[in-house]
Amino acid sequence: MLSNIHLRKAARAVRAGGLIAYPTEAVWGLGCDPNNEDAVMRLLALKQRPVERGLIVIASDFSEIEHWLMPMAEKVEDRAYRTWPGPHTWLWPATPEAPRWITGGSSKIAVRVTRHPAAVELCDAVGPLVSTSANRAGEAPARTLTEVRLRFGRSIDVVPGPVGRAPRPTIIRDLLSGRTIRA
Repeated sequence: MLSNIHLRKAARAVRAGGLIAYPTEAVWGLGCDPNNEDAVMRLLALKQRPVERGLIVIASDFSEIEHWLMPMAEKVEDRAYRTWPGPHTWLWPATPEAPRWITGGSSKIAVRVTRHPAAVELCDAVGPLVSTSANRAGEAPARTLTEVRLRFGRSIDVVPGPVGRAPRPTIIRDLLSGRTIRA
């Protein structure tokens, strides 16, 4: 669990358009308000990542992201529901309301309903968050708070806490085909 001080500081930073680093299921994540295009563009520049690659959005509850997701047949949606909350990211057909700076111009949006305690607390406080690994393009994801601070210094606010025990970043699967994009 996050301390009240760290949670309030992170929530203030996100609401003000700031960037945060926070622990996730397997690695440290970088995040911001997915509705704030300027914040997302700063995050992408910091990571040296092209917008066309898209970003993952996490939530503590499906209702926080539902407006960005096209309704699918029940058996298709159940693929995701059976894995949530948990360390499974799904590429879901996006509604026109899904921000293009999140989808990367794709017709799908990468979403996850997390169960990591710190990420849940953050999402409960501010709503959905961008969740991308704390690294620059071509680097391995940061697994420790020290690595995050060495890589990004004061360019982000850091939310201390333990990283989950997953051995690698979350699985990404396509909702329609069930195909695994990242194992």
